[in-house]
Amino acid sequence: MNINTNKLATSVRTALTIGAVIAAGVAMPAFAQDANQKPADQKDATTLQTITVTGSHIRRVDLETSNPVVTIDAAQIKATGKLTLGDIVQQLPAVTGGNVNPQVNNAGGTGGSSVGLRGLGSQRTLILIDGKRIINGDPNSIPADMIERIEVLTDGASSVYGSDAIGGVVNFVLKKDYQGAQFAVNYGQSGHADGRSKGYTFTFGQTSDKGSIMGGIDYNKTEAVLAKNRDFSKNSVSVFGSSQTPVYSYVGGSSFPAYGNIQLPGVNPDGSFQAGSLAAQYGCKNVALNPGASGQNAATDYHCFTNADKYNYATVNLIQTPQERTSMFLKGTYNLGDHVQAYFDGYHNKTSSGFQLAPALLGAPYGAVISANSYYNPFGVEFSSAGNDYRARLVSAGNRSANYGTSTDQIHTGFKGDFTFLDHDWNWDVGMGYGHFSQQIVTRGLPNQDKLNADLGPSHLDPATGQVVCDSGANGCTPFNPFNLFDPNSVAALQAAAVPAISNNFSIERTYSADVNGGLFELPAGTVQLAAGVSYRKEYTHSEIDPLLLIDPATGNCTLGSQCSSPLRGGYNVKEGYAEAFIPVLSDLPGVQALNVTIGDRYSKFSTFGSTNNTKFAVEYRPISDLLLRGTVSKVFRAPTIGDVYNSPISDAPKLASDPCDGTTTAGNPACVGVPTDGSFVNRDVALGQQIKGVISGSQYANFPLGPERGKSFDWGFVYSPSYVPGLSFSADIWKVYLNDTISAIGAQTVLDLCYNGATQYCPLISRAPAGSANPGQITQIVEPTGNLGRTDVGGVDISGRYKLPQFSFGTFVVGLDATYLSRYDQQTAPGTAANTVYHDAGHFQPFGSGAASTCPSGGGVCLFPRWRGNTFVNWNLDNWSASWRMRYIGAFRNGSKSPSQDTNPVQGLAGYEFKYGATVYNDVQVGYNFEPLNTRVDLGINNAFDKKPPFLYANNTLNANTDPSDFDLQGRYYWARVTVTF
Repeated sequence: MNINTNKLATSVRTALTIGAVIAAGVAMPAFAQDANQKPADQKDATTLQTITVTGSHIRRVDLETSNPVVTIDAAQIKATGKLTLGDIVQQLPAVTGGNVNPQVNNAGGTGGSSVGLRGLGSQRTLILIDGKRIINGDPNSIPADMIERIEVLTDGASSVYGSDAIGGVVNFVLKKDYQGAQFAVNYGQSGHADGRSKGYTFTFGQTSDKGSIMGGIDYNKTEAVLAKNRDFSKNSVSVFGSSQTPVYSYVGGSSFPAYGNIQLPGVNPDGSFQAGSLAAQYGCKNVALNPGASGQNAATDYHCFTNADKYNYATVNLIQTPQERTSMFLKGTYNLGDHVQAYFDGYHNKTSSGFQLAPALLGAPYGAVISANSYYNPFGVEFSSAGNDYRARLVSAGNRSANYGTSTDQIHTGFKGDFTFLDHDWNWDVGMGYGHFSQQIVTRGLPNQDKLNADLGPSHLDPATGQVVCDSGANGCTPFNPFNLFDPNSVAALQAAAVPAISNNFSIERTYSADVNGGLFELPAGTVQLAAGVSYRKEYTHSEIDPLLLIDPATGNCTLGSQCSSPLRGGYNVKEGYAEAFIPVLSDLPGVQALNVTIGDRYSKFSTFGSTNNTKFAVEYRPISDLLLRGTVSKVFRAPTIGDVYNSPISDAPKLASDPCDGTTTAGNPACVGVPTDGSFVNRDVALGQQIKGVISGSQYANFPLGPERGKSFDWGFVYSPSYVPGLSFSADIWKVYLNDTISAIGAQTVLDLCYNGATQYCPLISRAPAGSANPGQITQIVEPTGNLGRTDVGGVDISGRYKLPQFSFGTFVVGLDATYLSRYDQQTAPGTAANTVYHDAGHFQPFGSGAASTCPSGGGVCLFPRWRGNTFVNWNLDNWSASWRMRYIGAFRNGSKSPSQDTNPVQGLAGYEFKYGATVYNDVQVGYNFEPLNTRVDLGINNAFDKKPPFLYANNTLNANTDPSDFDLQGRYYWARVTVTF
């Protein structure tokens, strides 16, 4: 085999996209040939260039193998009008569960997108470029114009690629042998005249007998969109009900409002009011300031706090975060001889992005202390975590925001070639990879809590000057009125206390590998082939946190009050070796056109967690030339990451759906320390639907033992291409994955429930206000560690079909369908113990704060697992014209459950309520024309052509925009255009 030969290789790559000459941006299985074309036999294989397909290291002519691979080619990518690859991959039916993208504002803003195949989270989906690992798993950081196609393996592949490839693999295959130059301009905006995007790409290349080179520049920018610009997101709308009250909704959201939420003195532990107290006068526990009042008359300036006083934080949030990217890429090969080639590929990406949230919180839970002796305190009691509760929103100080500056550099280089051994062709590849990721985060809008506390300390009116001064006499101490945050002096003090904070982090990944593959010997059915290799990978992460954001682990607070964090430094290495054998067992017999077996094993030795072996056994059976039956059983494995183990505490704002200690009358449960046992206890934050204070940490900080997760992946399916219907291909696969000792960031609700039900190792992570305090038993903080949590079982069916219709005088048509049915998604929290809970997630939305959502694998605080997801398309082509129509389908689902064990209560105050939502269908259309004399192509498109709105899920169930930005389109109808000029 001569490595200079590329015509046959090009023809094989063309076969990857057969039936989709003018593609519509939907996925297609990697069918090997047209339906009327018979598979090549072993003799034919000697005349064709062999290639490797994602999911195997064996080089073969056949593209229909035991591996279920879905392919998206460059034409399909362009037909979507999308400027980033993450937006495209997330639309695959196999991608479900919680994922992050630029629509996620709260818990997002990095500009990145995550891909979680099978709903198992991005941490269990491996991202590759040309079959090699990269440091940044964000597809948006990969320049789209350097990609020839995307291959998605929807099967576990730990035996082939090692750790992380549990849900599957997304392999971005680079363009090869590029010739010429191309310049493209993109522009788009929503039907609301916002969310504008623009992009420019320039790609050039040259190929000769000596080698090839390709390079280019890719730039794109998308503007932010405020939530107030859409009817469904302009208000924070919560839903409430009880056994005595009909279900109703109200505009509000946060119990940290602009006019305060102040706990009055005079409330007894059982909730009764002391005679003559302010609480007795108002007839309630908490009050808010009357607009326009000074706040200095405790008897008249306030009214009882109600849902109407809650803060509507939605208007200033974003439903599309801003992002700007610049990328440069280069790929080259140089033939050192007929059988040796040097290669290099690399890219640099710089992304600027950010988020915007409602103004900062000021309150006792976050470290605020208002002295009883403050001149401006008319209540005469201290407000603090140990005293009365005080909560407010610093609207007058402006919004919170953060800006991310992210850089990714990735290179792969080495030598590859071929040789003859045992009269068979062999290929070898020796190379190295280097990845560098760095990020700077500038946080704004957070006031210095230490300075505010000094200002809120004891103070008095100086008779000589008529000014209020601090008793301490400290320089820079400026007393202000915290009960009227719109007072000019209060505004000045808050703005003076708000300072930016700058944090940095970087990661480095180095890999070294050597691979070989080729034929061993002949059997009657064909050549036995072997692929083998060794690799060494080293990873290192380092972060530096601004001192103003350094967290105090004991309190969960920091100087700036929220978004607290701590530095991380650590690394590990892994040594691996693998072998994979392809054995043709039978061929050309009656009822057995071909029977092949693939066996693989990978040995991995981690410097932190010891060693593991992961095996694979796959069968391909072709009873007739039209039908391929296939099956794969693989062991899967994932080692904890650096962050899983060494992450220092970071502040979080989780939400609880319930507190099992509410109304308790028995003592002794370690989850209820400090809770009154007279039956009067009600968790205040649960009742208000308010987020609590949490601390996320790695396993080491929480003193949790952490090991790898292990399981198995199964896939059984067929590919049918009937010769009597030319152009038709159809496939279906039944799949199943189970994981034991699932590595999970264990959410606050799960920590609380497990402790209450007897898993005592979680109890030290819960902190409550002590008995005798102003708020006995109220949760002050929950540590959310990373640990091995239970078992996950996932299963379903994938179906895919393509039909290239006969040629008509009015054009060529291709129709297609891809769909996934999720039959099962079960999570167990503590199998084999009394504390175990089984969450049945398939067909359900897991609302923010629920026990089920707290075990979500990843995403913006919520998870959606519809039973059905699918894409269909129709492509048309006539001479220089082309058009496509694509439908994206997200199936019906439920929010809530009548079963108490599921702990998903979408209505505050009312258990067992269900909301049922129908299917959501998006329609995308595109038309294009080639102006051949000008070497120019123009494409126009509309995504979400019928302006379909996302389902309304209510603010108390979500973190963003009253809906799920991970799965649904928030911008509405979107117009785009592209002009491409080829030189």
